[in-house]
Amino acid sequence: MKRILLFVVTNLAVMLVLGIAASLLGVNRYLVGTGLDLGRLLGFALIMGFGGAAISLLMSKPVAKWSTGAQVINDSPDPTHRWIVGTVQGFAQKAGIGMPEVALYEGEPNAFATGAFKNSALVAVSTGLLQSMNREEVEAVIGHEVAHVANGDMVTMTLIQGVMNTFVVFLSRVIGYFVDRVVLRREGDGPGIGYYVTTIVLDIVLGVLAAVVVAWFSRQREYRADAGAAQLMGRKQPMINALARLGGMDPGQLPQSVATMGISAKPSGLMALFSSHPPIEDRIRALQQAAAQ
Repeated sequence: MKRILLFVVTNLAVMLVLGIAASLLGVNRYLVGTGLDLGRLLGFALIMGFGGAAISLLMSKPVAKWSTGAQVINDSPDPTHRWIVGTVQGFAQKAGIGMPEVALYEGEPNAFATGAFKNSALVAVSTGLLQSMNREEVEAVIGHEVAHVANGDMVTMTLIQGVMNTFVVFLSRVIGYFVDRVVLRREGDGPGIGYYVTTIVLDIVLGVLAAVVVAWFSRQREYRADAGAAQLMGRKQPMINALARLGGMDPGQLPQSVATMGISAKPSGLMALFSSHPPIEDRIRALQQAAAQ
């Protein structure tokens, strides 16, 4: 639950900082000085919505390495490292993508994939994962992460986040202008206090709703990655076994920059709406039903 809350708060904080910066720089006055300019507002919303998401995507690999302390092991002579690298390489070839960087980091059971491009991604596994699973189960988890890369999930999630951010910025300012000029009947040039207060409040409220939508897309992506891992391995049982094993563990916390691309603990209650991953039981059920069909 803590990771989910941090994920939501981080996204809201970014939007608020950008909004406050725009206000201090006089951008809002430029947009609504003598009447709301929807064309300029849309352009502003697109830049605000996609700018941060794109920058985060481009920085995802170095940030992931720095925040987890992951060490690239592609050229390591260690036998275990060679097995991990060979597993990633085999799956990458089957999936038709370039060889990712492979990294290992100290921590509780978890794994993640990240990177802006399919052919230059990063796949990382934790020491806890290696210690908690047999080799076939670890291979299934690695297949799941390679499937994320092959499916273009990093780019897809960035685009979805960018679209939702754009809607948040656009709608909050349109409604803020309406409150300022129609509800409060403010006259004169430039935005008033009603505009600023409404915009800040709606950035938060609409940002929370946007996070729910983004999380829903993320959960659908997990089912596809599970199925992709089963396809890469040639059978579904290893992935089912790996998920069952994970169901009895408490996955380690990942930094927010890669949290949606890793393993997630079981969500519960209202916070399940903000979870980037479905419940383990649902993922196992989906694989079993696909196997039956």
